[in-house]
Amino acid sequence: MSNLYYPLNSLKQGHWFKLICGASFQHLPAVRNLTLAYSLAGADCIDVAADPAVIAAAQEALQSAEELAPTARRRGFKDSKRPWLMVSLNDGEDPHFRKAEFNPAACPADCPRPCESICPAQAIVFQDADARGKSGSGKHQKTSQIQNLNVEPGFSGVIDQQCYGCGRCLPVCPIQQIVTRSYVATPAAVAPMVLATDVDAVEIHTQVGRVADFRRLWNAIAPWVGKLKLVAISCGDSEGLIDYLHSLYELISPLPCPLIWQTDGRPMSGDIGDGTTRAAVKLGQKVLAAGLPGYVQLAGGTNSHTVAKLKAAGLLKSEGTASGEEPCRLPSHIAGIAYGSYARVLLSPVLEQLESITQAFPVAASRQGTQLARLEDTPELLWEAVSLADSLVNQLKLPMKLHQPSLNKFP
Repeated sequence: MSNLYYPLNSLKQGHWFKLICGASFQHLPAVRNLTLAYSLAGADCIDVAADPAVIAAAQEALQSAEELAPTARRRGFKDSKRPWLMVSLNDGEDPHFRKAEFNPAACPADCPRPCESICPAQAIVFQDADARGKSGSGKHQKTSQIQNLNVEPGFSGVIDQQCYGCGRCLPVCPIQQIVTRSYVATPAAVAPMVLATDVDAVEIHTQVGRVADFRRLWNAIAPWVGKLKLVAISCGDSEGLIDYLHSLYELISPLPCPLIWQTDGRPMSGDIGDGTTRAAVKLGQKVLAAGLPGYVQLAGGTNSHTVAKLKAAGLLKSEGTASGEEPCRLPSHIAGIAYGSYARVLLSPVLEQLESITQAFPVAASRQGTQLARLEDTPELLWEAVSLADSLVNQLKLPMKLHQPSLNKFP
């Protein structure tokens, strides 16, 4: 059983689970604690922003997860192995690589501020909240966030580190003043970063028609692909998608490691309805039918309905299916699922409670001036977070589950 959850085996068996922390998400405490909880719950891969500070926070969490693994086993969680750490790159403008911004001074005095309430990352703040009838715990929580992120006193607007560019604030602004700021990876800067940070995998976000841009980025990282355990290519649906993916495969071949085609069904949606995940499954079916070499993994619109939709469509390997399928063979099933907004929001109540405790009883942990609220310093919240993460991970891995977790046993 020791290798049952090893990431490559999960791909072969069709039980691959990836946590997407967010290609633009740079809130270090959240990245660290999400990584820790989902690692202990059996995730196979943690996908983070290509930011040295973010990578370091995730690596620290992975080390902590290894140390806590024996305790997790005693509590009934699966005997998981260390997840692979992946960084996300882009070859051009992409909705995953952007931040929202606006001028708070231009906001009308009587604005109800729908942007603040709709933001899933709580990245939009107004320091005069009490004057607008938004006092109490909500204001205290936002104040705590600002203190943790070293934002200037009196700051209003978008907390850059917490914004991951979902775009939900754009259409709700009454005066339509919120815009997005995109950024693109510089190939010359990417390669040394990949080489120096010892990550396990790289994901490239691309769009149909960007062969030249993809080639430029690929040429920058190609000399170090041999040290990677996995390469993933993420692309949304568009006319000519399959031809485009075939052209990318020809460009990167031969590849010394497994390849994942991440089908980005409805990017940055964060919706919980089954209609959203239907789009993700439909795109997965389309790419799977194309017979591209490599594994096919869903993303974009994945939520609590995704596994059920895949099972109903016969797109998941059934329990007991032989697991000897090799990466060079054409896939016959969806190999896994990546969860982003849904996975993060699932743990947000616990992480918010942790931040409140941290403000009342500060912990002695700091990285680059940012106070890190560590889940392992509050065991009750740690195992509550792991149990929540486990409830999502095991929708996909349930046939392989060893034991049912218990929340009433503490070490």
